[in-house]
Amino acid sequence: MEHSEFGRTVRRWRERVPPEAVGLPTGSRRRAAGLRREELAGLAGISTDYLTRLEQGRATSPSSQVVEALARALRISDTERAHLFALSGHSAPGPDMVPSRITVGVQRLLDRLADTPVAVYDATWTLIAANAPYDALMGETARWQGLDRNALWRNFVGPGNRVVHTPEQKAALQASQVADLRRTAARYPADRSLRRLVQELSTHSPRFARLWERDDPEPQYDESKRKVVDHPTVGPITLDCDVLFVATDDVRLMVYTAEPGTGDAERLALAVVLGNQQLVE
Repeated sequence: MEHSEFGRTVRRWRERVPPEAVGLPTGSRRRAAGLRREELAGLAGISTDYLTRLEQGRATSPSSQVVEALARALRISDTERAHLFALSGHSAPGPDMVPSRITVGVQRLLDRLADTPVAVYDATWTLIAANAPYDALMGETARWQGLDRNALWRNFVGPGNRVVHTPEQKAALQASQVADLRRTAARYPADRSLRRLVQELSTHSPRFARLWERDDPEPQYDESKRKVVDHPTVGPITLDCDVLFVATDDVRLMVYTAEPGTGDAERLALAVVLGNQQLVE
């Protein structure tokens, strides 16, 4: 297994990706045409230090999840993705694994909704990608590392998010998320990462463990509904949250919109502008 070749390939492909191709501002101080290390690391959800060690051949055992994240962030073709997996010593995930691949069509949709907060989740509700408006609304997702990228972990164990829930709403959301994860586990019984996620949640959250073991009827919770997002700069914003399922890829698109002509629409637009300014800086 040629680990140094893996690192060289990642660096070579990183340097050929123009920032605008992945939705990043170019800025006036940029010297390189391709992505900076910290930019690729942020897009892939890994640390810059780890990416540096991978590129330099000092980290020699990237997980299949890291390889998939890098392939997705680099927007490489299916052939190049297979080559990257081969260089890492892994086989590309098969149909018995939870898909975390963003297809060209989904990526195009994400790119074209340039003024609308959109995030893409896999079937375990682990964040795959988010656009700049979503980061402006919810906080910089590149800082969400490891289990913090999973929505269940954030709601049961971790820091949560900026959506305001009453205790009753949060309880209903948690029950719905557990039921959905149980369905995912039934579809992908061979996925070891999914089993580890369930184990970690059960270990750190007694409430999750109780819900996971219960065999109640399907909870009624409408994920597509109005939500209040408490933005730290512009204040509370009431938004419509719609979750779109891409059945062929088994991914979910979470889309936030505001009613046109309202104060909420103005606050959302301001939050997006402020967030984009921070990215440029």
